Amino acid sequence: MPSTTVAVGSSIGLHARPAAVIADAVSSGGIPVTLAVAGGEPVDAGSALMIMTLGATQGVEVIVTSDDADSVAIVAKLVAADLDA
Repeated sequence: MPSTTVAVGSSIGLHARPAAVIADAVSSGGIPVTLAVAGGEPVDAGSALMIMTLGATQGVEVIVTSDDADSVAIVAKLVAADLDA
């Protein structure tokens, strides 16, 4: 299963706004994607609320996983972006 590890780029971390952008992208893609912090359980990246439960602040590494490599790349790019800018 394709996965990649990426550092959170948003200056305040994965709070409501970035989580909603990521969840919308996953939902519109129609392919399940999960996010996890090291040692944590994966959560559904199609749910902004589940993303926020990660408590991932700027610079924290997040593991993006999906059956589809393109979906992994898209979500990883969003996680790494400063979605607060």
